Amino acid sequence: MKTVFNKGLIEKYDRPGPRYTSYPPATEFHEGVGEKDYVEKLHQSNLKGRPLSLYFHIPFCESACWFCGCNVIISHRKDVTRRYLDYLYREMDLLGKHLDSSRPVVQLHWGGGTPNFLSKEEIRELFCRIQATFRIDQGAEISVEIDPRYLSEGQLETLRDVGFNRISMGLQDLDPQVQKAINRVQPYSLMERVIKELRTLGFKSINLDLVYGLPYQRPEKFKNTIERTIELGPDRVAVFNFAYVPWLKPLQRRIDPSTLPPPEDKLAMLELSVELFQQAGYVFIGMDHFAKPEDELAQAQRDGTLWRNFQGYTTKKGVDLIGIGATSIGMLHDAYFQNYKTIREYYLSLDGGRLPVLRGFLLSGEDIIRREVIMDLMCNFRCSFEKVENLFGIRFEEHFSQELEELQDMERDGLLRVEDRTIKVLPEGRLLIRNIAMVFDQYIRVKKEHRFSRTI
Repeated sequence: MKTVFNKGLIEKYDRPGPRYTSYPPATEFHEGVGEKDYVEKLHQSNLKGRPLSLYFHIPFCESACWFCGCNVIISHRKDVTRRYLDYLYREMDLLGKHLDSSRPVVQLHWGGGTPNFLSKEEIRELFCRIQATFRIDQGAEISVEIDPRYLSEGQLETLRDVGFNRISMGLQDLDPQVQKAINRVQPYSLMERVIKELRTLGFKSINLDLVYGLPYQRPEKFKNTIERTIELGPDRVAVFNFAYVPWLKPLQRRIDPSTLPPPEDKLAMLELSVELFQQAGYVFIGMDHFAKPEDELAQAQRDGTLWRNFQGYTTKKGVDLIGIGATSIGMLHDAYFQNYKTIREYYLSLDGGRLPVLRGFLLSGEDIIRREVIMDLMCNFRCSFEKVENLFGIRFEEHFSQELEELQDMERDGLLRVEDRTIKVLPEGRLLIRNIAMVFDQYIRVKKEHRFSRTI
């Protein structure tokens, strides 16, 4: 079933809303939850024995991309990594006192920043340390983000040799004027060469990120970027909406706001993305993601087992995500925890022998019920009343009577259909899935101020 772009409905429903990489969203995290809670929840998670997913944050970049909203440290000094790795190992050692390391690791991801800021020797060292601390499953999904501009000779071979099987890269836009305006000059020839090498080396999956709404972008030029991205043949593509928030991200002050495309052009670029990627055979996974039909994300969506975590869409539902490194976020069954965002605070906490937890959130039983509904809608475009009832022992129509009433307006607009005791998202509603999910969000009801990006 192909996603349908309906400009009138998109303009009607466009408003700020969470991306639901978690429910409740990270905006609900608070510093009343800390290390003591983390230790307690880790012990509880050991009793459940769920598989593990590990996320390692490598915050360093060699140059600043002016559109970037990530937590990064710009450095031309390669020696900064030595100290950071030593503190990563300290955090791993502390975790080892509370986390059953015999639990299988079915997913491992290095993000950033730029993980290939690490040297080949450091890549091997960190990976070996992870292998010595945790039990990585033989069929684990092992992925890493890279910046193709700063790959050193033999670095891709090193990543493959230690065990990485998935690669993610930012492409953003192929137009030279746009690249110069965001301080990320990255020619097509470079992307073509790197992807060819990745295929030769046997990497299982390649993901590319595009961004629309950047300076000097126009629909006709962005169409060229989409078409050339399709030529590169990535297995997955993410097409993100650029949020211009210079008051939150000082680097964005380098961007002249008069060069940003108007809202109607942004909508046109989104429409082109949906149309062209689907024409090329990609499956619309949700919000801003596409995947080839044979990709595991597309398969999981067909099976109704797709899920979301702080890295986005994942096939690994029912795992405990452990975040390691500055600013990283962990997701246990009924709790979320985030590490200190600054290197200084991260180091100070570990110097004191404490897990570096800055804040978090403890989920109630009601939160867990609503998370199941929201994630089913976000990931699989449907929610079965019977499934939720069997999981939680509730009567869906009674528990969500107000929400079902509110969905009637969306049903009249053709976004969804409620039939056979199932909420089914229609093609016109897929791009507005965040709006549909928000109906079940208790927290957004009581918030007077919404600190979210717009849903489209």
